[in-house]
Amino acid sequence: MNYQNYTDEELAALAKTDRAAADYLLNKYKNLVRSRAKAYFLAGGDSDDLVQEGMIGLFNAVRDYNPDKEASFSSFAELCVRRHIYTAIRTAGRQKHIPLNNYVSLSKPIDEEQPDTTLSDVIAGPVLSDPEKLYIRNENLRAVEAEIEEKLTDLERRVLILHLQGMSYNEISEIINKPTKSIDNALQRIKRKLDES
Repeated sequence: MNYQNYTDEELAALAKTDRAAADYLLNKYKNLVRSRAKAYFLAGGDSDDLVQEGMIGLFNAVRDYNPDKEASFSSFAELCVRRHIYTAIRTAGRQKHIPLNNYVSLSKPIDEEQPDTTLSDVIAGPVLSDPEKLYIRNENLRAVEAEIEEKLTDLERRVLILHLQGMSYNEISEIINKPTKSIDNALQRIKRKLDES
């Protein structure tokens, strides 16, 4: 069937019973989805996740379009795509998802010279009474502090300190007077810089 001879509204009606018509519409509007997804940020995700969410919204538009509502298919599709992307962003931003979106591995070795020593060992190690072990622990802490001082910018250090105090992106944003997107970008850079070591 030659689908380019049909209007989008006619294709949406055909898509109720013709899978190929639905696929044609989905393919036709995927660039719209990509352009809308590019404008947003998903905490703990990437642009492909937002494109996928937008495609689900587009699929819903194909499935649910009603020409009796006197709206063009393209307007309805854009609305469905945006709503689905917004919902994904709001869901990811909820407090209950923060541990999943902003984790730091406690089991990763802190450096190559001591592959058996993890961040968990350094932070919450057992109470040590052996002077040698205390000295090594303190040296490890100093090494971590020096690495943070060396690799992170002033802004990144401030964000890290506030984040480790348990503050949300919004709280940090208000204190530092930067958008929440900047806060998230700073935390992503921090993770990347500290993971490289």
